[in-house]
Amino acid sequence: MTKNSTSSTKAIWTGMVPVDDTALAVTDTGGPGVPVVYLNGHTATQGYWRRVIAELRPGWRHVTYDMRARGKSRRSADYSFETNVRDVDAVLAARGVERALVVGWSYGASVAAHWASRNPERTVGTVLVEGAQPYDWLDDAIEQRIRALFRRMSWLLPLLRPTGLTPRMSADQIATSNIEIGRIARVRELGPIMDNITVPTRYVVASGTSFGSKGDEQERIRASLSTVTARNPNIRISAKVASNHGSILRKDFRAVAEAVREVAALDRAGR
Repeated sequence: MTKNSTSSTKAIWTGMVPVDDTALAVTDTGGPGVPVVYLNGHTATQGYWRRVIAELRPGWRHVTYDMRARGKSRRSADYSFETNVRDVDAVLAARGVERALVVGWSYGASVAAHWASRNPERTVGTVLVEGAQPYDWLDDAIEQRIRALFRRMSWLLPLLRPTGLTPRMSADQIATSNIEIGRIARVRELGPIMDNITVPTRYVVASGTSFGSKGDEQERIRASLSTVTARNPNIRISAKVASNHGSILRKDFRAVAEAVREVAALDRAGR
């Protein structure tokens, strides 16, 4: 691990957290505020959260990290969804955070929902940005489409890695991980997870398409949230914004920050 600090009253820690066969690049702003841990989209890095963090400051403790093989984190032999849920524990333990507000975007929203469902006593609440939406969107045709898409992109991925736009994973590994999240998102799989969440939870949803989607696929997925909120009174939609799936953290970061404030206020009020 390494440690960097500033001369300000709040030291910012950056370093590598060893876990299993890898190490995760972590940033912790420190301070006495409510700890917020941010969980990235599938191929994204912790830098995607900078606008949300800037909007919230000061008064919060922000913990961000790159998932395995993303950003500055090292490669691993295991990129399964379960490792990403367990890695939340590893990061929080390494930084001495006992209880956190968990914010996830896209893939990270599903990680956040699973972690909150399993750890209610350690969760202030959750903000789920464009993810964790129970829907049976994956079928054989879409699975083949995902594999074909990343096979076509296989030549481009090594060229993009130095820019941080793609993980240090093979095209097949990225495709397999995308397909796994489709299976995890099925109603029979994700529905009980959402029913089991007992902490304040807010969705922020976008409009339009996402990378690889066609037609109104994404809007049909979002429509599933009416069932989620009807079944669990702890879960509400905080905002639906104009930006699309990929641009929401860049264009509508204020809506995400406001959902974080809303969840924290509910926790303080004891709901």
